[in-house]
Amino acid sequence: MTDEELMKRLKSAVDHAAPDDLAGVLARCKTGQSNVININERPARTGKSRRRGRLVAACLAVLLLAGGGGGIFYQQAYAVASVVSLDVNPSIELKVNKKEKVLSCTGLNQEAAAVLADMDGGRDLKGAKLDVAVNAIVGALVRNGYLDHLDSAILISVEDSDTARGARLQQELVASVDGVLQTASNTASVLSQSLAADRSLNARAQQNNISTGKAHLADRVAAMNGDLDFNALAALSVEELRDLLEIGAPAMPIGRDAALQAVLDYAGLDGKAAPRAEVDPELDEAVPYYEVELNLDGRELEYGVDAFTGEVLQGVKLPAGGHGPATSQVETVQPQEEQKAAVQSGDGVSREQAIDAALGHAGLTADQVYKLEAERDLDDGREEYEVSFKADGWEYEYTIDAASGAILDHERDRDD
Repeated sequence: MTDEELMKRLKSAVDHAAPDDLAGVLARCKTGQSNVININERPARTGKSRRRGRLVAACLAVLLLAGGGGGIFYQQAYAVASVVSLDVNPSIELKVNKKEKVLSCTGLNQEAAAVLADMDGGRDLKGAKLDVAVNAIVGALVRNGYLDHLDSAILISVEDSDTARGARLQQELVASVDGVLQTASNTASVLSQSLAADRSLNARAQQNNISTGKAHLADRVAAMNGDLDFNALAALSVEELRDLLEIGAPAMPIGRDAALQAVLDYAGLDGKAAPRAEVDPELDEAVPYYEVELNLDGRELEYGVDAFTGEVLQGVKLPAGGHGPATSQVETVQPQEEQKAAVQSGDGVSREQAIDAALGHAGLTADQVYKLEAERDLDDGREEYEVSFKADGWEYEYTIDAASGAILDHERDRDD
């Protein structure tokens, strides 16, 4: 819009708001006595200053009319209608208007800042449609390796005073994110929730540098066990919080960092020789544990760490400094008796029990799958069941400990 067009619209607004009724105003005035205060006369105004004054007056008139169309336009364009957050371990918050355009994108912790680095810290997403911005963020999370594992989870939270709109946005975003993950052949779980505004929860979220959505999830876990500390729960990933909800939050897990440190200490690695590592929580297994994979001098070493005690359940010890061959074969440390899965006497669990364990973890029943196979095998001196099946376009593979029935490994891939 040109300045001339703007002036015409403002003049029209002023004319309608204040009609020319000078004669009527003068007729209604009465003459009376009053105290007179002398005010110095202002110097004559130039043509430019008069035009500026008329423009200011017109703008004020428009502001007076803000309760009408102008105010509605401003609210739709700039007022925050919904707050959408995406959490894995990075926590990212999007504020959007009623037209579902992004007003701001903020990384709430250091991990989020790294994810948004290619988007100018999130500023590149300002003005984008909400679904486009969310898809861009999910793509960045995948590229940064946050959704690589089969049990990885992303939480989508929508905070909106309009519950119907919040529920609609929640449903649409879940479908959009699931589509992005399928395109990337990613099998991460998509969790979602719709929230009402909660000042107390917002304050606790800010104190822990997480989103209100993740704070709500941590609050749900804390409600299941009064001994659990909210701040400690807030430091866990969405995947860990989800698993705690599923198993009833019996205790506070040690966390990824502590699990990695337990493995480094157990393996005989000092800080200088620390290898590349991946830590994957498996808190929903019969024996909750952290799976730790080390890449050292081209070797891939796997360890299992009890999720609640920090005891290393499986792995090899290395010579001082971590170089050279391992001093022993794979050593399996059995968990405490009360934490074991039920074990049959004699040859351990049966083939049928191994199948049941795999199907139960996948949330399926025997009549929902096809091409079901289960074979007992010997791997590094340990007997295992290799269970595989297909269902709903997915192919599942499980490795089950033949002695305890514990799930040692599992994968889910698209059935091509």
